[in-house]
Amino acid sequence: MTRGPATPPRPVTIRPAREEDVAAVLAMFDSAVTWLTAQGRTGQWGTRPFTGDAKRTEQVTSWLAGGGMRIAEHDGEPAGCISVGPAHDYVTPAAEPELYVQALVTGRRHAGHGIGRALLGWAADEAAGRGVRLLRVDCFAGHDGRLVAYYESCGFTRVAPFTVGEWPGMLLQRRL
Repeated sequence: MTRGPATPPRPVTIRPAREEDVAAVLAMFDSAVTWLTAQGRTGQWGTRPFTGDAKRTEQVTSWLAGGGMRIAEHDGEPAGCISVGPAHDYVTPAAEPELYVQALVTGRRHAGHGIGRALLGWAADEAAGRGVRLLRVDCFAGHDGRLVAYYESCGFTRVAPFTVGEWPGMLLQRRL
């Protein structure tokens, strides 16, 4: 049996976020929460949808207002989101200028298409364009550590573990 040529991967485009993207970003988080909850992995973002939660809506809106939120589009629709800006107050400040990844999410419908990696690549390019040689991120470090391993596979190295209440986190960095 002869197979035809493989369908080439569809490109991911990254653009500045717009006000109308807030609902799409909340829906991306909703799909991630649903997926994580179905696996019994509720420690990262809990079990409640982000959509309809005033605190979560304000959080996403603040990323947009900060100017560092970008949307990855795949198949012509919003597929992922990254926000860069100042480091969160619960991590140790950097000893040098940095660009900090405040949030990264991919809608589950687009999982496995390199959306997160493309957005992290954009953040590295953005940092380099600003003359900054340090890109940092923090993430949930509980359960089996798969999220920490993901960031390590993207070129980040562990800096230090931390906790916020009972939430276990890991601070990571990538030198550019």
